[in-house]
Amino acid sequence: MPKRKDIKTILVIGSGPIIIGQAAEFDYAGTQACLSLREEGYEVILVNSNPATIMTDKEIADKVYIEPLTVEFLSKIIRKEKPDALLPTLGGQVALNLAVSLHESGILDECGVEILGTKLTSIKQAEDRELFRDLMNELNEPVPDSAIVHTLEEAENFVKEIGYPVIVRPAFTMGGTGGGICYNEEDLHEIVPNGLNYSPVHQCLLEKSIAGYKEIEYEVMRDSNDTAIVVCNMENIDPVGIHTGDSIVVAPCLTLTDRENHMLRDVSLKIIRALKIEGGCNVQIALDPNSFKYYIIEVNPRVSRSSALASKATGYPIAKIAAKIAVGMTLDEIINPVTKSSYACFEPAIDYVVTKIPRFPFDKFGDGDRYLGTQMKATGEVMAIGRTLEESLLKAIR
Repeated sequence: MPKRKDIKTILVIGSGPIIIGQAAEFDYAGTQACLSLREEGYEVILVNSNPATIMTDKEIADKVYIEPLTVEFLSKIIRKEKPDALLPTLGGQVALNLAVSLHESGILDECGVEILGTKLTSIKQAEDRELFRDLMNELNEPVPDSAIVHTLEEAENFVKEIGYPVIVRPAFTMGGTGGGICYNEEDLHEIVPNGLNYSPVHQCLLEKSIAGYKEIEYEVMRDSNDTAIVVCNMENIDPVGIHTGDSIVVAPCLTLTDRENHMLRDVSLKIIRALKIEGGCNVQIALDPNSFKYYIIEVNPRVSRSSALASKATGYPIAKIAAKIAVGMTLDEIINPVTKSSYACFEPAIDYVVTKIPRFPFDKFGDGDRYLGTQMKATGEVMAIGRTLEESLLKAIR
């Protein structure tokens, strides 16, 4: 499918302020995307509230607006610039939530602005905990026993049935914000109201804890032709229960058998196809270390922190290619900008080991809670490459 000729101007939403769980990775992705779109001849209008980013440099986009990322300001910019389309999947959770709010406000229909890449229905299906659980049941893919709650009372009723511990996952939030593991009533009364408060739709998923399982991630790409590939798989050294942003992560997976790898790989491709995601997507799976039993934890229908790690680990520029897919190009016609000879539909092969270690600057956050859980605490990370796990791990530690 050739790129879209009916679109001239594209509005890209940045990721806003640097907060835990949303830092330089999204600046990296947004910058790559803007350059990739301009390379294809599109005019790019960028909106971001954070001037201390690379993406707000004059060379990155044709027009740059440094304004608050709110429906009110975006509506003014849309009415003034009249863009043909909006690309929301490269600015992390902030951009994704804003695209949903802009659609609901009616401004996109009023000005005839199309959402590029992954459709809103797919975003909602992946981000809304209830819709996601229903889809997994439809696909016959296992998810932990869970309940969707909107009040503390509903949470208490669920715990009476299932018992402790339970994991709280707020809908439409980033980096596990507002979530946590509840081991008793005191935890429940603290974490659930906090999670409901942080969720823009005041909704939390409570699920039976599967802490202790292996946490495996697959970075997957799909285009409008339904061609889907796995860019990279990653394994958390810490088990489920510790946020992946706070865990040491190794790529490729070193402790999976061939059968386990192919089983989880097939599941990831099945899910991205069912969600009809166009672009990059991150699938998180919990695997029982002692059997072939697994659970789907969640799916990020956008370029995520893990995508930046997978890009650097494999040399496959996920954000650049996701931007080209968003304007209708397909994996078999995009030349990989790194190799300059192979097409983007070829999966990268890794014959080395990559280790990512999180950074916790307690010198700056002296009073920070140092207990690790499902809510991210790290403010950055370091990546190292070596021939063996020992080499890359020790390089990263150094």
